[in-house]
Amino acid sequence: MTADRDSARAYLRETADTVLRVESECLDDIEAASAILVDSLRAGGKLLICGNGGSAADAQHLATEFVSTLTLDNPRPSIPAIALTTDSSLLTAIANDFGIEGVFARQVESLGSAGDVLIAISTSGNSQNVVRAAEQARSQDVRVVALTGASGGTLGPSADVAIRVPSTSTAHIQESHLAIEQLLALLTEQALFPAG
Repeated sequence: MTADRDSARAYLRETADTVLRVESECLDDIEAASAILVDSLRAGGKLLICGNGGSAADAQHLATEFVSTLTLDNPRPSIPAIALTTDSSLLTAIANDFGIEGVFARQVESLGSAGDVLIAISTSGNSQNVVRAAEQARSQDVRVVALTGASGGTLGPSADVAIRVPSTSTAHIQESHLAIEQLLALLTEQALFPAG
């Protein structure tokens, strides 16, 4: 029992330490990313969001926060956001016809317009379907905000802003991504629809 408790305590402390490092090392990039989102939305743009596995769940969660609301305390209009991870028929058709590497790029090609923003989530920064989505976005004048781990992988350099969580632990990167995503939604909502 003591070993399990010590292990749990150590895990939670590492989670907290990682989030504190995000605060000290990533805040400028978070603010820059928020500014990109706000500028796009003010100009009539929309947000496209993609990732694999846990990052796919993050894409859906984040799109929901924008389209629905963060809280009922500040009723506001819906913010246009699309998770590119949700349509199983579309995903499997593209994967079958063009390969799994194209499942997000093909959707960006179809749905993305100049002035939109792609939020590309990859803990390693090396997920080829996410990297290709970012490349497609750039070719269409769609700005890219990347959420990665410490290295940024090949995704980081292709983004307008890359928020690199200072960790190599997938679990702690994902936990921090969730906090960053919630913060991006909050900052965007506050800028577009101030309370009161």
